[in-house]
Formats: sequence, structure tokens, C-alpha cells
Amino acid sequence: MLEHFQWLPFLAAITVLTMSPGVDTIIVMRNAASGGWRLGFLTSLGICMGLFAHATVSALGLSVILLGSAGLFTAFKLVGAAYLVYLGVQAIRSAMKPIGMTFQDASSTKILTAWGGFRQGILSNVLNPKPIIFYMAFLPQFIDPSHSALAQSLFMASLHFIIAMVWQTFLALMVHKARVWLARPKVAQALDGLTGVLLVGFGVKLALSQR
Repeated sequence: MLEHFQWLPFLAAITVLTMSPGVDTIIVMRNAASGGWRLGFLTSLGICMGLFAHATVSALGLSVILLGSAGLFTAFKLVGAAYLVYLGVQAIRSAMKPIGMTFQDASSTKILTAWGGFRQGILSNVLNPKPIIFYMAFLPQFIDPSHSALAQSLFMASLHFIIAMVWQTFLALMVHKARVWLARPKVAQALDGLTGVLLVGFGVKLALSQR
């Protein structure tokens, strides 16, 4: 598979990239704050399944079809952006509810179920074309041409899956430990508002981004 000198740099690079704050971090932490570490874990599982799906599509070469069609790429990108904005608006609406109805009362009844967390995670990734571009640009530099490119790509995607799951589960556990503080009405309201603004911002950024 990957030689020693290849997979160590890959692990180092992908670990740093995984730990960088972004949409995934926001969604996992918000769901862990409202539904506990298990919901955060399931959200992370959905996110990582989405990442692996993108890696598989990229490894099979199907991503060339998406990137080769400006119209298809734009449509895919806008759907993903709209979903992030939708999640952001939902969080902002939760933040605007009366103090006693944030997080535990308002949010949990709508999205804080096991399936809801998983669905949020996988959709936030599958509907975003950026991971495909990332895998197409990032993985080839670590591939040994004397071995199967598909097998190596899927192996590296599996490593990414594991690293992302470990990191995001760690975040979910840390947030879970702080739930007593995070459950305070004003804190929950502020967190919902901040989360919503960030998700809307990421959605707008995705919609306006180039390939």
C-alpha cells in the first residue's frame, strides 16, 4: 500500500486539516451541546460517511463528470450552499425564541434525534462539492504509480475517516462535559445565534466560491 515515507506525511497533513475549524466542527459541537456526545458522534459518523463517499467518487474518476460540467457543478454547489444556509437559519430562529425555549426545548424537538444528527452530518458533506476538489488535488501527491491508485485512494480515505471520527468524537465529548454550562438559557441562545451566523456565512461563501 503506501510506503512509510508516503503515509506519514499524509497522516500529518490530514490531521492538521481535520483539526482546522469549519462547518463539520460547528455542526458536531452544536449537536453535542444540545443532544449529548452520542448525537455528536452520530453527526460525525454522517460527516465521515459523506467524506468517504466523496473520496470514492473521486477515486473512481466520476468526479471528472461533475467538474467537467459548469452547470452541474454550479447546481450541486448551490444546493449544498442552500442546505448550510437552511441549517443556519434554523439555528438563528432558535436563538430568537424566548429565553426558556432555546436548545433543550426548541432545537431538540426538530433535529436532535439520532437519525437527524446523522442526516445533518452526511448531507452537509455530500451536498458540498469542495471535498471532491480537495481529494482530487490532495491525494494524487501521495499515490505510488506502481500500485493501484484506487486501492491507495480508498486506503487514504479510510485513514481520513478514522482521524476525523476520533477528533470530532473528542470534541463531542468535551462539549458534552460542558453541557451544564451550555444548557444555561442565555449561553444556549448565544451559541445558537453564533452557530447560525457561521453556517449562513459558510453557505454564502460556498455559493460565491469558484472551483
